[in-house]
Amino acid sequence: MVSATNPGTGAGSGPGDRLPGSTVMRYAAGSLGTGGFATLPGLVLVYYLTDSLGVTALAAGAIVTLAKVWDVLIDPLIGGLSDRTKQRTGSRRGPMLLGAIGLPIAFALTFAVPAGTPPVLAALWVLVAFVLAATCFSLFQVPYIALPAELTSGYRERTRLLTWRVIVLTVAILLFGAGGPELRGLFPEQPLVGYLVMAIVAGIVLSAGMLVATRVAPRGIPAPAAPAAPTASTAPRGRFGSGLLEHYREGLAALRESQPFRALLGTFVLQGLATGLMLAGAQFVARWILGDEGAVTLLFVALIAPALLVSPLWRVLADRIGKERAFRLASVLFLLASVLLIGMTWAPGWWILAPVALAGAAYAGMQTLPMAMLPDVISHDRAGGADRAGIFGGVWTAGETTGMALGSTVLTIVLALTGYVESTAGVRVEQPGSAISGIALSFSFLPALLMLASLAVLARYRLREHDITATEEPA
Repeated sequence: MVSATNPGTGAGSGPGDRLPGSTVMRYAAGSLGTGGFATLPGLVLVYYLTDSLGVTALAAGAIVTLAKVWDVLIDPLIGGLSDRTKQRTGSRRGPMLLGAIGLPIAFALTFAVPAGTPPVLAALWVLVAFVLAATCFSLFQVPYIALPAELTSGYRERTRLLTWRVIVLTVAILLFGAGGPELRGLFPEQPLVGYLVMAIVAGIVLSAGMLVATRVAPRGIPAPAAPAAPTASTAPRGRFGSGLLEHYREGLAALRESQPFRALLGTFVLQGLATGLMLAGAQFVARWILGDEGAVTLLFVALIAPALLVSPLWRVLADRIGKERAFRLASVLFLLASVLLIGMTWAPGWWILAPVALAGAAYAGMQTLPMAMLPDVISHDRAGGADRAGIFGGVWTAGETTGMALGSTVLTIVLALTGYVESTAGVRVEQPGSAISGIALSFSFLPALLMLASLAVLARYRLREHDITATEEPA
């Protein structure tokens, strides 16, 4: 049973209700934080470690992976915390606020390694600070993911809500993906200072968007205490034990009991791995294939400009043919773009901006549609008597984090295997041809294989609009 919401939140109460524009935009503002934190570290962190701090490619990959493993471990716990906070206070706002306040501090510390720090100590510094940043991010992101299922019960209204979120997300990707390196580039003679300035400015913007989004979290009546001795047949699946392992058991139960969730999450993880691999490789493509470190800005403009234009079109298409069919089409288009990019292995040049633009148009759908499908999955699960939106959000965030983290990890493995030469700030090196080929294939062939696998998993998602409208009750 969903607790009653405060009328001031503007949450929709039924399938036909329309969310106020202020609610939609406040929720979307949170994507300045989620999009920025997903983009900027994925773009520059490995490059920062290998080309400014002198950390080897494998060690850089290990740092990113360890931080993300920690993230994956705590996301289900934060999901349980989010659900318990909502049951106790009627709102998920507390953890969101804590994350929004702590993230800019930890993010700045990640890029504050003093000049001359030995590579081993620099690696440890970045690992500790980035783990702290990832923890703060999860405190916000997990309950944020759970909110759409509570803001409205309308199948199509969720698509509208998530469409605007993805529009802001694409702006954030452009703002941080292009603007971050530009800020760093203002200090060509002091690259470490440039990274720190970039991190401080980015952290402020991240926090501002997240703080705005916390205001949209419904404030309601705390859930009544559960009966003292529920039977096995009547005990709600969403209840929590006192031990931490209970949260993991709840996450595993959600995966086991919800086939649509397994299919949707599996698809999203594989696609997150593909896009994470391309994101981590973009800076390397700019520097070693296009021959201009600043070209990463053009790559992001080519990616985001089409995404901004077509994001509303994915919503229209989803309303006409269904979210799952539109999602499949977006995935096929991204697969086509990845295949076209394989040509850079033999013919590097600025022509790659065209398939990158196609990938950007597809990426808008690959974000809007699964995120709009997740609240449907939560609603379908809730119809069975559970109220575990936070658990779903925690498992989802853990899966998303895994995909993006493994993208960076796979890239560093490819770099190591192909002989990539790391360096410290201000030192110029030449890369062997094998390393250049490895960068190109990491940006094209490997993502194409992952997209093929994701389409096979997506074919198993069978939840349709009539399944939602037949079971949805007013929130």
